[in-house]
Amino acid sequence: MNTIIVSGGNIGNEGLALLKEASSIYSNIIAVDKGLEVLNKLNIIPNYMIGDWDSIEKDILKKYEINKKIKMIKLNPEKDYTDTHMALKLAINIGSTNITIIGGTGTRIDHMIGNIHILKEAMEKGISCKIIDENNEIQLINKDVQILKDKKYKYISLIPLTDKVEGITLKGFKYSLTKESLTIGQSLGISNEQIEDIAKIEIDNGILIFVKSKD
Repeated sequence: MNTIIVSGGNIGNEGLALLKEASSIYSNIIAVDKGLEVLNKLNIIPNYMIGDWDSIEKDILKKYEINKKIKMIKLNPEKDYTDTHMALKLAINIGSTNITIIGGTGTRIDHMIGNIHILKEAMEKGISCKIIDENNEIQLINKDVQILKDKKYKYISLIPLTDKVEGITLKGFKYSLTKESLTIGQSLGISNEQIEDIAKIEIDNGILIFVKSKD
């Protein structure tokens, strides 16, 4: 089951394009606080609304909270997890097998870093989960993966999330690696390029932040 989470950061044209096709791609749409304003502009009704509602326009909130078809979850502003993290937990609990987060990046770098870290919760449950914005696609990997070449993205970067990622082998990239290790504090994995239609990343141990970038 595919689920899209619409958070309150930058949506961009990439996110808007996904939302315009949402009814045919996603089984569930989860609006996170201010993300509801984006859905309102596109006249899209979410399946779920979740947040502490501290940043959304109150008129828009009232418009949607009276809709009985929407499951609304009100969070306490003083909580241990961010609204987006709670939305991710919700997506996992309703049985999502693929989760896409838009609006997960923006001017708040602390929120952006936090959103990258929460992808670990989905990854550990075997659920595909990624953040998409105007220029990037971000996910975590902890096992061997094949990558189909996507002409939208020029660069691929691999950044260690864990202290050390061991046994990294890259095939089909401009800069190859064979059983190398990456540790926090290195920039070795930044700005690689895929040169084959199908590339492969192999990992023995650890977790990588896998980023596709347009520019």
